[in-house]
Amino acid sequence: MSADDTSDGEGETADSDGTETDSGPDVRERLEQEADRAREQFDENIIDLLSWVLDTDTRARIYVHLCQNPDSTSNEVAEGTGLYPSTVDEVLADLHEEGNVTRTKRESQAAGNDPYEYSALPPSELVAEIVGDVQEQLNTVFSFEEYRDGDESESSDEPVTITVREEHDDSVTDGMSTGTSDGHDTHDDSDES
Repeated sequence: MSADDTSDGEGETADSDGTETDSGPDVRERLEQEADRAREQFDENIIDLLSWVLDTDTRARIYVHLCQNPDSTSNEVAEGTGLYPSTVDEVLADLHEEGNVTRTKRESQAAGNDPYEYSALPPSELVAEIVGDVQEQLNTVFSFEEYRDGDESESSDEPVTITVREEHDDSVTDGMSTGTSDGHDTHDDSDES
């Protein structure tokens, strides 16, 4: 290519060996494919996380369907998820009882045997509830570990209360040792004489 020859450069790139290739639509197509793949992987990761939070993959799929399609009937959820209607009915009843979905009566007179519409609790509220539960469970586990290992008194962050009473000019504890400002321990020696 001479200095007088110009290329419009549109859709052309140079390979590592210096040859030009047309990659405009191809690059866009590859980017779209990668975006779709990333979106699908993200969706699967969300399903995995929700499966842990909601206990099962079935419950997670129903929850996600309701997030994407609020005010759905159980039949609509069954069609949208590919699950059996009886399974969907049972899971929706459980999720409603737990407060993870809301249920309202459908206005239509033609609702028949499917008079309720379900909507998912916002994910932020679902996670907020779960965080509190997880924190409580972790606190219980750590408390049990301290008790089991016999380290309860050494590793406890709880304050210790020591009652001090005055007898004749001596400060005496109720049977417990306490450090004094000079670093010496004081003991109740009144019974030793």
